[in-house]
Amino acid sequence: MISDFSKEQWSAVYRAAKDEFSTYCTRCLNLDMSRGKPSSLQLNVTEGLLQALQTNEDCYGEEGTDYRNYGILNGIPEARRFFAELFEVPAENVVVGGNSSLNMMYDSIVTAMLFGVPGSVRPWSREKKIRWICPAPGYDRHFAICESLGIEMIPVEMKADGPDMDRIEELCAADDSIKGMWSVPKYSNPEGKTYSDEVVRRLASMKAAPDFRIYWDNAYIVHDLADKSDKLLNLFDECVKAGNPNRVLTFTSTSKISFPGSGVAAMAASEDNIKALNAVKTFQTIGPDKLNQLRHVRYFKNKQGIVEHMKRHAEYLRPHFDVALKELNLQLKDDGYATWTVPNGGYFLSLDLVDGSAKRVEELMKQAGVVITPAGAAFPYHHDPKDRNLRIAPTYPPVEELETCIRLLCVCVKLATAERHLKSAN
Repeated sequence: MISDFSKEQWSAVYRAAKDEFSTYCTRCLNLDMSRGKPSSLQLNVTEGLLQALQTNEDCYGEEGTDYRNYGILNGIPEARRFFAELFEVPAENVVVGGNSSLNMMYDSIVTAMLFGVPGSVRPWSREKKIRWICPAPGYDRHFAICESLGIEMIPVEMKADGPDMDRIEELCAADDSIKGMWSVPKYSNPEGKTYSDEVVRRLASMKAAPDFRIYWDNAYIVHDLADKSDKLLNLFDECVKAGNPNRVLTFTSTSKISFPGSGVAAMAASEDNIKALNAVKTFQTIGPDKLNQLRHVRYFKNKQGIVEHMKRHAEYLRPHFDVALKELNLQLKDDGYATWTVPNGGYFLSLDLVDGSAKRVEELMKQAGVVITPAGAAFPYHHDPKDRNLRIAPTYPPVEELETCIRLLCVCVKLATAERHLKSAN
């Protein structure tokens, strides 16, 4: 274990890692492992979607409605039923929108800032302070929404079964300025954790402000890598049982099911929440892209169609995760350089290094020609208090390039760790 290394041993690690790092630098690499994107080859899995509507007659819905025209604010009925099956909620509680669930989240928070939500005393922007629970490490784009709107973020540690509920209950019971919470509850970004039944029930029933909202971003709802899927309790149902039906807004999209830039997003919410959002949305739009919604329903048909389709995605993705995990195990396992997650689904690995090393590893990777997600990105305000976490996105590069990226990453981890220990020894 590196914790037992002498200064001489650290000097040997440094020299070996420095030499190997220099060799990588001479290769003039230009590789990108920064975001959890599907590659073009993976996107080809869904090419049949492009032929789902071919004639004018294909553009009419089950009730004879011409979906090429204006209207239908909450999405076509076929799509609402389709997402209702995924969400496991009634179709009347589903709103189907455009291509981006992040867009739907942002719009709903801005609406709350301007007009409040059911249960609000006043619009959130008129409150002295707005605060938000942010399980960390978490999704950087969630945190960016809060930062852009001046919402104060409160980091809460992620545990093995989800966020630290003792801390969340303590915070929310004592502070009505806490108006919301981010959650990626299944195969969380970046750690790949799934919330336990106990965590879900406690979120549904805990004491909080009347206008407190949980943004339940179920982005990886069907994104399994293993044969056995993680099971996630239905927060929508639990909130109804607990007498807090307005507490949760659930989101998902087909962004990593069909095409990220041309998918379909949806939200599940209470009747009161939908009514409040629609009161504003009528000024924003005359209706979503109904042809894209219909295209998706015609192609996937139902939840089982999605499940079968996602098996094809998993066949593509599994070798990427296997390569990344293999190299980490070969280079770093049992030495104490790092720990990492082995998720059953999702798009990421989470790598924890020796404290104070993450930014240096990012810098070294960049010097050698590989872009990774910036250190600290998975924390509010981009501040990882221990400077140790890196989000690893193995999905986009071809397997051969990914292998190079991970091998280089391991070299950089060893080099950064050796530098740190030698510096502290002096």
